[in-house]
Amino acid sequence: MVMTQAPPEATAQTGPPKPAKRRHVNRTLYLLLLPGLLYFLVFHYGALFGNVLAFQDWIPFLGVRGSAWVGFAHFERMFTDPLFWSAVGNTVLIAILQLVFFFPAPLALALLLHSIVGGTVRKFVQSVVYLPHFLSWVIVVALFQHMLGGAGVVNGWLADLGVGGIQVIGNPDLYKPLVVAQVIWKECGWATIIFLAALANVDEQMYEAAAIDGASWWRRLWHVTLPAIRPIIILLLVLRLGEFLSIGFEQFFLQRQSVGAEAGEVLDTFVYYTGFASGDFGYAAAVGLFKGVIGVALIYSANKVAHRLGEQGVYKS
Repeated sequence: MVMTQAPPEATAQTGPPKPAKRRHVNRTLYLLLLPGLLYFLVFHYGALFGNVLAFQDWIPFLGVRGSAWVGFAHFERMFTDPLFWSAVGNTVLIAILQLVFFFPAPLALALLLHSIVGGTVRKFVQSVVYLPHFLSWVIVVALFQHMLGGAGVVNGWLADLGVGGIQVIGNPDLYKPLVVAQVIWKECGWATIIFLAALANVDEQMYEAAAIDGASWWRRLWHVTLPAIRPIIILLLVLRLGEFLSIGFEQFFLQRQSVGAEAGEVLDTFVYYTGFASGDFGYAAAVGLFKGVIGVALIYSANKVAHRLGEQGVYKS
C-alpha cells in the first residue's frame, strides 16, 4: 500500500482557536456589550462616588471640595427623624406585601402557561400577559384611576346596581394593597420569562415516570417541577431581597399626593423630596447610603441561607 502525504491544508490546526483569533471573531459581540457596560460604569459604579455627600453639608455651587464636612451628623439626624421612620415603615410593609403576593405570582402564571398544551394558545396568552410591562407607570396609574376612581367604571357599575360606591383611589387604608395589585398586573407576565425558561429544561421523562407510578398532577408539581426549578427560585429570591427597600419611585411619586405623605411616602420619594425639593442633598445622600447598606446586608444574608440549603445563590462564598 502506498502512503500519500496529506496536503498542507489538511494538517492545519483543528483545535480551539487562539485567544487573539477569538477576540477578533467576538469583536461584534464586544461592541454590542459596550453600551450596556458604559451604562453600568457611569450610572451605577460611577454614582457610588456621590456617597461622599452623605458626610458633607453639600452646597451645589461650592462642590465637594468647598462644602463643609459634617461627619455622621446626617445619620444621627436620620435615626431621630420621625418622617424618615414613617417612610421606612411604609417601604418595609409594601416590600413584604410584594414579597408575599407578587413574588409567587409569576411562578404560578408560568406553571399555568406551561400546562397549556396548544402552542398557539400559549403564545397568545403569553403575548397578552407581557403587554402591561411595556406601559409606563403614568398610563398604568391612569388606568387604575379610570377603573377604581370615584367616577370610575367600577363605581358606575355599582351605581347601576343600586349599591354604594367604594373609595379605592385616594384611600390611605387601601393604598398599599392597591400599589401591590398594580405591580402584579404590570410586571407579573414579564417576570414569568425566567420561570418559563427553567420549566422548559425540566426532563419530560421524569413527568412520564411519575405518571406511570400513579402520581397526580399535584404530586408531579411538588416532587418533580418545583425541585427542578428550585435553584432559579432561590436565586431570584436572593436578588429580590437585595432590592427589598428599592420598591420603585415613579409609581409612588404619581400617587403620593392623593393619599398624603403619611401613607404614601417611601424611601425613594423621601430621598427625592428631601434632596431635590428641599435642597438638603447631604441628608438625602445619607438616606440613600443607608438603603444601599441594608440592601447589601440582606443579599449577603440571603446568599448565606441559600448556601445552607445546598444552592449556589448569587455567588459562591
